[in-house]
Amino acid sequence: MDTIEDALSATEFGPSAGILIDQSRKILDCRLHGDRTRWLQAISALPEMHADKIVLSSEAITAERLSATPDIELRKLRDSFKSLHPWRKGPFNIFGLYIDAEWRSNLKWARIIDKITPLQDRLVLDVGSGNGYYLLRMLGAKARLAVGIDPTQLFLAQFAAVNHYIATSRAFILPMKSEEWPVLKEGAVFDTVFSMGIYYHRRDGLNHLLELFEFLRPGGELVLETLVIDGGQDEVLVPRDRYAQMRNVWAIPTVARLTRQLNQAGFSNIELIDMTATTVDEQRSTEWMSFDSLSCFLDPADSAKTIEGYPAPIRATLIAKRAD
Repeated sequence: MDTIEDALSATEFGPSAGILIDQSRKILDCRLHGDRTRWLQAISALPEMHADKIVLSSEAITAERLSATPDIELRKLRDSFKSLHPWRKGPFNIFGLYIDAEWRSNLKWARIIDKITPLQDRLVLDVGSGNGYYLLRMLGAKARLAVGIDPTQLFLAQFAAVNHYIATSRAFILPMKSEEWPVLKEGAVFDTVFSMGIYYHRRDGLNHLLELFEFLRPGGELVLETLVIDGGQDEVLVPRDRYAQMRNVWAIPTVARLTRQLNQAGFSNIELIDMTATTVDEQRSTEWMSFDSLSCFLDPADSAKTIEGYPAPIRATLIAKRAD
């Protein structure tokens, strides 16, 4: 993690970078995953090829070569990347190998990127970054540094595999949850903080917003995307067991309730910038994520409802500021 520490040390974190790296190492040492060796072997087996062109601002994160990729190299690429199944976020195009992930994450990115404060030269944090697709899009939008935090070790392995060819030191993922971020003197330094698809997985949504507030420098911007329902300020959906077959959905608020909680957490200048129903065109099973997806989670007789009878997924994105 020396490169990561160097990148962090060159920012406002300064000497606190070492604390973040130490915390990351402790977490990895304590959370031994049974598939970690297999994932590392898949990354080690990646063929050594150099990208002549990197594209981070297109729908698919792309590494290109001037010459065609030999079939034997493509097979090695496919075998290694397939060993890291399932791919939830994407797409990626690595030397002609197109990784069509479950989520067409480019659609969400396109809906919000022109409505937030431009990321150029900003220090950015993505809470629950997944495999780093959005981190790389943030670099494509000219962010100074894009830091992700995510405890899922498969996602770290996927990012490492992609970055084997993208080869950036300006984006990386720390293997922790937001609540595991150590107390740092230089903690509130990020210009922009993203939390996309995390709020409803937290037992205490307000506490999550308070954590996000503490990551931002004064004047910084939060980009919050979450499931919502229609209704008034006090309405919230608390699933009895599962929501769209997800067990860990604790609460889905209305936009009005979410706005009130953002105010409670200290945010101001709150603005709804997008509200979109999730469709099977955006979230679906593919060969790169062959398990059940959205079409299996909706009522077959009424696509406006989940299989449990709740309102089908609608996602809202709000932006808010931490006051100067």
